[in-house]
Amino acid sequence: MKNRREFLQKSALGIAGLAVAPSWLQGAPAFIKSLNKPNSEINGVKIGCITYSFRSMPDQSAEATLMYVVESGLSSIELMGDPAESFAGMPVSPVNRAKMFQLGGKQRRGEALTEDETKELADMQAQAQDYNKTVSEWRAKADMKKFEQVRKMYKDAGVTIYAFKPNAFGQNNTDADIAYGMNAAKALGASHVTLEHPSDDAHTLRLGNLGEQHKMGVGYHGHEQETFTFWDTALTQSKMNGLNLDAGHYIAAGHSDLIPLIEKHHARIFSMHTKDRQTPANGKGNLVWGSGDTPIGDMLNLMRKNKYKFPATIELEYQIPEGSDAVKEVQKCVEFCRKALA
Repeated sequence: MKNRREFLQKSALGIAGLAVAPSWLQGAPAFIKSLNKPNSEINGVKIGCITYSFRSMPDQSAEATLMYVVESGLSSIELMGDPAESFAGMPVSPVNRAKMFQLGGKQRRGEALTEDETKELADMQAQAQDYNKTVSEWRAKADMKKFEQVRKMYKDAGVTIYAFKPNAFGQNNTDADIAYGMNAAKALGASHVTLEHPSDDAHTLRLGNLGEQHKMGVGYHGHEQETFTFWDTALTQSKMNGLNLDAGHYIAAGHSDLIPLIEKHHARIFSMHTKDRQTPANGKGNLVWGSGDTPIGDMLNLMRKNKYKFPATIELEYQIPEGSDAVKEVQKCVEFCRKALA
């Protein structure tokens, strides 16, 4: 049985700091079928994955995330901030963000909080503000060589990072925070960063200008607020602004012109989240691929036919069946793409 250290050494991943592994990772063959490098470019179409898809897995480190990606058969990814930033030494948050999000959601929906919940939420929000200041101070001095190490670790395993999504590009972030995020993306080898569309023209202009300064694309993601003209203002503001289109959410929003949207904006689509959702008439569900209304096969074959270069990014959001896990489900999504492009 190969342990995790042997895996890292034999696949040329043994950079400084990788020798320590959590106990559940010892004997990694459950996650590693072979040491061959993955290849998820299928008939000219780049199939990637956002590492958010592996959020339910027990370890979110850069090393473990790489193992999930390789085991899924993927050779390119959109990397969330946490794995790379924790590797680079970002201070750990003391805030229970899941609990804060839960209580904040109740408050936003107008649901009454108990006295204890109100105090708990206020305490967590204060902690979050203090933590954000700490993170901003860390980012100002962050060593980009750590991000270059992550890039090399992933590249040696056959995985390239085409996009980076840290929590650094909001309206409340400073220009220094944003510069840090873009420089980290560059060190990782990414062509663009991604974030939720802020619905703020001044901020998309600001991000576009900073993207030009740092030579980094900015891809705006949307949920069910996406429309055919959703990105138009940002696209006119800067050549560095582009789409991080979410095809599944577009369908759940009730639009029937997804293919024309892709055809119109293909040159400005930096990456495209791919999932199978239902139309509003069918319930908007997030389903196992092939059972919803997103025309995934048509999209992929349009990309192949027209030789579009942007990646189709698997985003696993449907409920994982009992007895399975995120890696196995992403494998199924990759196989769906292979069959669709066969």
